[in-house]
Amino acid sequence: MKIIKYFIEAIFIYTFFLIIKVLGLKKSRNLFSFIFNKVGPIFKSKKVIDENLNKVINFKNYREKKNIVEGMWSNYGKTFAEYLYLYKFKNNKFVNPHIKIKGEEILKNIINKKKPVIFVSGHFANYELMAMEIVKKGVNLATIYRPLNNFFLNPFMEYLRRKHVCKNQIKKGVIGTRKVFNYLKKNYSIALMIDQRVSEGIGIPFFGQKALTTTLPAQIALRYKYEIVPIYLSRLQDDNFEMEVFEPIETQNMEENEKNKVEISLSLNKILEKMILKDPKQWIWTHNRWK
Repeated sequence: MKIIKYFIEAIFIYTFFLIIKVLGLKKSRNLFSFIFNKVGPIFKSKKVIDENLNKVINFKNYREKKNIVEGMWSNYGKTFAEYLYLYKFKNNKFVNPHIKIKGEEILKNIINKKKPVIFVSGHFANYELMAMEIVKKGVNLATIYRPLNNFFLNPFMEYLRRKHVCKNQIKKGVIGTRKVFNYLKKNYSIALMIDQRVSEGIGIPFFGQKALTTTLPAQIALRYKYEIVPIYLSRLQDDNFEMEVFEPIETQNMEENEKNKVEISLSLNKILEKMILKDPKQWIWTHNRWK
């Protein structure tokens, strides 16, 4: 049954991609912002979104929550449409600059030091652009990704990421972790999302409730004395973007032990919390983070 489900799902998605290619970027953004707002709430993720929001935000009224959910689905739809135009973002094929980078000097310092760092972020705005911009600035980078469950769609998405975002893609998992350390030995920085639940993670507070959290950034940083660099991306009203590169988190004076691993991971969760609360519409609330 799963094969049939994935096949039908893939037909719809590839049909949508064809429509996006015909319409162009601007019209596709508007259309799929509308479609995702109408269709998104029909799926079971509606309950997950509602529960997640209630865990994090004390709403004054229903309208306040509705605005966040609508903004999230709108961003989701626009990001979906933008996949077929990643080449435009990569090659800056816009009349005006599509992204402003705060903290660009931090990226320059990373390049000058010639020492890898661990970039961490969450699923904000069009999150694919974060790794893309880091690579465009000249940082040697490999990124960790979670493959799509749909094996009819996943090869195409992997192709788009490798061609336009970052050619060094590491599949999440045990084998992927080995590849991470191989890339580190070759002097590559690593980028990964740390906002999703991971079965191999540890339960530490996230918005005051225990959530399974990856400790990989902390493990790498403590073992190799690498800095951890948080990144935040937001979509602006005109559908341009702003990327903020945060000051590196130093770990060179910390011992490699369980206590420090937990402490660093907790600190990263707190940074994520601030990013999410800055503009909740930018984050994807559909993940069952506290399951």
